[in-house]
Amino acid sequence: MNTLVRRLRTLPLRSRLALLVAVAVAVAVAAVAVTCWFITRTQLYAQMDQELHNQVGSLNQSRQVLSVLSCGGGLDQQQGIPGPTIQRVDSNGVVCTWRGKSSIPAQPSDVAVANGTADNALHTTEAEDGTQMRVLTVAAVDINRNRVPDLAVSIASPMDEITRPLTTLAWVLLAVGGIGVVGATAAGLWIARTGLRPVDQLTEAVEHVAATEDLTVRIPVEGDDEIARLSASFNSMTASLASSRELQQQLIADAGHELRTPLTSMRTNIELLTRSEETGRAIPPDDRKALMASVKAQMTELAALIGDLQELSRSGLSGTEGPLKVVSFHETARQALERARLRGPELKIVSELAPWYVRAEPAALERAIINLLDNAVKFSPPGGTVEVHLMRGALTVRDHGPGIPADELPHVFDRFWRSPTARALPGSGLGLSIVARTVESYGGEVTLAAADGGGTVATMRLPGAPTPPPDQPA
Repeated sequence: MNTLVRRLRTLPLRSRLALLVAVAVAVAVAAVAVTCWFITRTQLYAQMDQELHNQVGSLNQSRQVLSVLSCGGGLDQQQGIPGPTIQRVDSNGVVCTWRGKSSIPAQPSDVAVANGTADNALHTTEAEDGTQMRVLTVAAVDINRNRVPDLAVSIASPMDEITRPLTTLAWVLLAVGGIGVVGATAAGLWIARTGLRPVDQLTEAVEHVAATEDLTVRIPVEGDDEIARLSASFNSMTASLASSRELQQQLIADAGHELRTPLTSMRTNIELLTRSEETGRAIPPDDRKALMASVKAQMTELAALIGDLQELSRSGLSGTEGPLKVVSFHETARQALERARLRGPELKIVSELAPWYVRAEPAALERAIINLLDNAVKFSPPGGTVEVHLMRGALTVRDHGPGIPADELPHVFDRFWRSPTARALPGSGLGLSIVARTVESYGGEVTLAAADGGGTVATMRLPGAPTPPPDQPA
């Protein structure tokens, strides 16, 4: 059995489906054929038994019963006449055949009828010539329908009247069943081939993607069955992979472009310092100091850029890097404010934070808030003020810096984008992009707009509630 199962598993799926269909049809046909055969057999037996009873009744109502009872007593016997076998049976089991080709030995049930201990006997036995006979034995009666003591009359019909049509029926059922199984197998192969065509297309598409890494392949979706849903899921998966790969390629290209500038400047400055050491020509102290300061600034810029890239890679394209939980938005903002005050000690940071609870990843949310505050600190004038307010899930950060031109606002959340007026300032152009991805992953939104009276106001909105859920305290 295990060997058979293993062999079946090695067959192609369409072959297994066709085989299962053929087996199912074969079992159904066999069950119907066997049931039909047994029902026909039962009906034929019942019909033969009823015919024997009818012949006995007709015999008892005719004068032929006298001939049967006086078998061998001078009346003509009809042994050569076609028809059922009719014979007399006495109480000693002696048989006298009045009509029939061959005598049928009396059975104990026949003798019991002759003795009067049984009303009738119905059985199947074998005649002296070997023919199977269906025998009905009843008590003998005379022409006046009086019982004759110690005698019984048997009427028998050959069983081939039943076995011949049953044999013919069996061959017919076998032939029809065989044709049905063969047809079902062919239909199963056709159905399997037709039904699995979308699976073949999916297999070919997957193999094509694996061989060529071409994520533009799409499978036609027809209907709304399981195969259609599988095709739609595959198309969605390849589309997502293509988008992810495109974003990754764009990120690598942008990162390479951004890394090239500080690396080129550093290489130029280091080459100047190295050439000075190799040629023995000393660089003036002021120039050397400026070169070292430039190298230090470029290293700081490069480290900040690498740090932002690491954060972006950890959070991925979704903006999150861990499971979400209930977070106190106002407490997270307060912690970020403390860090912002250390970065801009000469600035005045005023805040008003109302309680608000959201579902987020704490570290990612705090980093997003810090990026907004760093942006405000960076563009605020010395001694300026940064105003931070949190009210009903809307965190606003307002600075009093130069502001952002209206034509540049649509690009502020693009990766590596920096305003031409801000390229001289430190930064990688990834901070606001990280903020946007993080906030959007939590179902919120972030915007930048020009503030009344100058400066910029950044607004971060997150869905939540003023109190934490009872079953999940912050």
